[in-house]
Amino acid sequence: MPTINRFAALHSEITEWRRDIHAHPELMFDVERTAGLVAEKLRGFGVDEVVTGLGRTGVVGIIKGRDTGSGRVIGLRADMDALPIVEATGVPYASQTPGKMHACGHDGHTAMLLGAAQYLAETRNFDGAVALIFQPAEEGGGGGREMVEDGMMDRFGIQEVYGMHNRPGLPVGQFLTRPGPIMASADEFEITVDGVGGHAAYPHQCVDATLIAAQIMLSLQTIVSRNVDPIQSAVVSVTQMHAGEAFNVIPPTAVLRGTVRTLKPEIRNLAETRMDEVVTLTARALGGKAMLDYRRQYPVVVNDPARTEFAARIAAEVAGEGQVDADAPPVMGGEDFAFMLEARPGAFIFVGNGDTAPVHHPGFDFNDDAIPVGCSYWARLVEAAMPRSDR
Repeated sequence: MPTINRFAALHSEITEWRRDIHAHPELMFDVERTAGLVAEKLRGFGVDEVVTGLGRTGVVGIIKGRDTGSGRVIGLRADMDALPIVEATGVPYASQTPGKMHACGHDGHTAMLLGAAQYLAETRNFDGAVALIFQPAEEGGGGGREMVEDGMMDRFGIQEVYGMHNRPGLPVGQFLTRPGPIMASADEFEITVDGVGGHAAYPHQCVDATLIAAQIMLSLQTIVSRNVDPIQSAVVSVTQMHAGEAFNVIPPTAVLRGTVRTLKPEIRNLAETRMDEVVTLTARALGGKAMLDYRRQYPVVVNDPARTEFAARIAAEVAGEGQVDADAPPVMGGEDFAFMLEARPGAFIFVGNGDTAPVHHPGFDFNDDAIPVGCSYWARLVEAAMPRSDR
C-alpha cells in the first residue's frame, strides 16, 4: 500500500505551509506565530477540538473517527521550534529573522502532521480518536516534559504516542527505527574550578585554575575509555572552556561546560558519579577546588517493542518492503519525545530526508519530497491502529 493519493494532491499546499513556517522561525517556547498558524489550520480543517497553551505554547487537536466505540486514543507528535543559527541555504523562503533558522526540520514535521490532520478530518476512517500534538521547545527547553506535566495525556485520554523525525543521509521514502533505546539521554554539566590567581611569571605563588581545568578535561575522557563497558555506549564531551583575560595573568577561576550522552540509566548514573569523583579529586591533588553541576536534561528515548513492530509494519506498507530498517543502530543525539514515551508506550521513527546537509547545520533544509511519505505514514498508522469494525 503506497503513499496516499490525497497527499499527492495536497503536496504543493503542504509545501507552502512548510516554507512559510521556515521563513518565520521561532525559538523554544516563543512559537506564538507558528502555534497560531497550526491552531488556525486545525480549526479550518474542522478538527473537533483545538486546545492551545498546553506546555506554555503547545497545541493539541482532537479528531474523532466515524466510530468511537473502541475508546482508543493515540497521540501523534510534531515539534515546532527552530534553532539560534544564521541560515546559509540561499533558498527563496530562507529565514526572515536574523540569527534564527529551522535547521532541524521541525518546519517539515509540523507541516506533515498538519497534512495528516487535514486528511484525517476529511475521512475519519477509524474507530477512536487521534490527538495531534504540536510541541514547542524541543531544542533544549523540554517542551515535551512541559506538555506531559500540564496533564496532556490524562486530559485527552491518550493511551499510546508516536513521534517522527527526518534523517539526512537516508533516502527519501525510507524509514529507520528500533525497539528499546533509539536515542540517548542528553545531560549538561558545568565545572567551576577555583585556584589562586597571580602573575604568570610567578606560577609557584599561584594555584593555576587553567592547569587544573585542563587536567580535569583530559581525565574525564577516562570515564568512557576505562569505566564504561566497551560494548555499551557513552559520550562525555567538554565543549567550552573559559578562563582568564590577560596573557600575563594566571586566573583564579576556570569553567568547563559540556554534555554527557548514554543509552542506559545505569550508565548515566555511573557517568555522573565518576565525573564528580574525577572533578573533586583532580582539583584537590593539584591544590585547588572544583565543583560539578550536573544537570539531567532529556532521558533516553525508549521505544516500546510491540508499538515499534507496528510502526515499522505501517512504514513498510507506505514505503514498500525493504525500505524500512526495523533494527537500526541507536544514535547518541537527544530528543525530548523521551518524556512522552516515559508517560505512555509508543514508538519513534526516522523518515529519510535524502542527501542534504546534516541537522543543526546552517545549510540544512527539510526535503519537501518527504512530505507525502510522512503524511501517509501518519494517516495509515491511525487507520491501522484503530480500524473500524465495518471495514
